[in-house]
Amino acid sequence: MASAVDFIDLKSQYAALKPSVDARIQAVLDHGQYIMGPEVEEMEAKLSAYVGGAECISVSSGTEALLIALMALGIGPSDEVITSPFTFAATAEVIALVGATPVFVDIEPDTCNINVSLVEAAITSRTRAIMPVSLYGQTADMQELNDIADRHGLAVIEDAAQSFGATYHDAKSCNVSRIGCTSFFPSKPLGCYGDGGAIFASDPELTTVMRQIRVHGQGKRYHHVRVGVGGRMDTIQAAVILAKLEQFEWEVERRIAIGQRYIDRLAGMNSIQLPVVRPDRSCVWAQFTIQTADRDALIAALKAQGIPTAIHYPVPLHMQPAYGPISRISGTLNNAEAVSQRVLSLPMHPYLTEETQDRIIAALPV
Repeated sequence: MASAVDFIDLKSQYAALKPSVDARIQAVLDHGQYIMGPEVEEMEAKLSAYVGGAECISVSSGTEALLIALMALGIGPSDEVITSPFTFAATAEVIALVGATPVFVDIEPDTCNINVSLVEAAITSRTRAIMPVSLYGQTADMQELNDIADRHGLAVIEDAAQSFGATYHDAKSCNVSRIGCTSFFPSKPLGCYGDGGAIFASDPELTTVMRQIRVHGQGKRYHHVRVGVGGRMDTIQAAVILAKLEQFEWEVERRIAIGQRYIDRLAGMNSIQLPVVRPDRSCVWAQFTIQTADRDALIAALKAQGIPTAIHYPVPLHMQPAYGPISRISGTLNNAEAVSQRVLSLPMHPYLTEETQDRIIAALPV
């Protein structure tokens, strides 16, 4: 049997960045400021510059980023937040945690992002925000969502956990709506070596509130001006991000090239449906996810050749025991239910060689 393929190869990434990663971590060990050390401020400044100037507030996870954003907007019981049912649970989880109701709108069958044409019909007097998910590394139709939000006095919070580095109309993901939230979970396009995340916004009043919420609602030490959370990002994780930023642009270019090579080589294969990237945006391929009517056969064929796969995501959120009873469905969710039975993610990372990629492609049954 051939050697196993890595689904995401963090070992090769570390080998390429080892001197910088080790030096950055050692610097934190030397100064000993493990919480809110100087690397945190340095990282926030560099990430702010990267996305185009929106202020960056680093936090302990992508989930915490979304939660703090909702808290800063004052969203709570009796409020509704419109989002996608086809995403990781954290998206709906944070809505529920603040006491609001997740309102699910169906997705586009080709991008798997929220279908913006269905959003306005889901708005009620209780709606406070729209939370699109930039799934697989590609943003939703953000301009249309922003226009809808402006007409109805709503906030748009981009769940950009999978899309940091992607562009929309030449603007960076995380800087295409009122608030952008991302994750630095290790498998993400820009990942640390534990949990981490960030919030991006350009409203000074809002960013001040989010910074206060991040440190237990403190306006100054031991002076709590609002209810908050323990949401700070560890200094060591910020140090890792700083090291990875040194070649992040190269990694984004590699992701785009590898994704396009998959599309080019798999074109015409009747057994699968390829993902679609809209012409006005880029995709950083947090996952390269195909669709197939015979998923079990593809999984078995790839596994036999030592090639791992994953399913993002097998059960839509409105069908999950925790979220079905507390959510509201607008219209039907036929696309979300259908693609959950068809999606299959192939190995994808910036260090995927053409040889290994060709091996993955060759293992797919025609």
